[in-house]
Amino acid sequence: MQRHRPTGRAAVRLRTAGRLLLAGYLLAVGWLTLRPRAVPWVEPPNVTLFATVRSVWAGGPAEAFSTLGGQLLLLAPLGALLPLASGALGPRTASFVRTVLATAALSLAVEVARMSVPGQTGDVDAVVLNSAGAALVHLALYPVVRRRLRRAAADPAVRNTAGTAGTVPRGAGVLGAGGAEASRRRAWEETSQGRTPRTPRVRIAP
Repeated sequence: MQRHRPTGRAAVRLRTAGRLLLAGYLLAVGWLTLRPRAVPWVEPPNVTLFATVRSVWAGGPAEAFSTLGGQLLLLAPLGALLPLASGALGPRTASFVRTVLATAALSLAVEVARMSVPGQTGDVDAVVLNSAGAALVHLALYPVVRRRLRRAAADPAVRNTAGTAGTVPRGAGVLGAGGAEASRRRAWEETSQGRTPRTPRVRIAP
């Protein structure tokens, strides 16, 4: 399905702002997650799905809230920034799928890069939680983003044309008045000078 991208000046500015925000946020995420840490021991990478979630949940609600909540919030803003940066006014389901897949790919790249950073380790559950956070934000904010993009895509020239449809041109009344005045002037001249003589009809003999 072909995606429709608004081409108005306001829509382009809005997409540019979204891309700048997206780039800045990704740089901040990279700085926070890919910094080397001086720790005496590092856990091995987790490649078992939901193993970290079960382990953290067994430690109590406080630990689960801080750890799992942080993973949910880490890439959650991408649920709104990715549609805003792309500017595509496609169906909600298609945008949801694209956003979740893009967030999952970015999260997977971060987790793979973390395994080469001293003091960091990768976790497959982080990819799931990051994607879930972006999915929730997309469900909540995509209607707002789409409505804002549509409003920015409205062409002022189209609105002005629609607003002036059916109106009489400004010079139409003046031209009409001038024509009527010229007709009255010709009629007065004909009356004052007398009627134009007409050639009498001559009958043709049979």
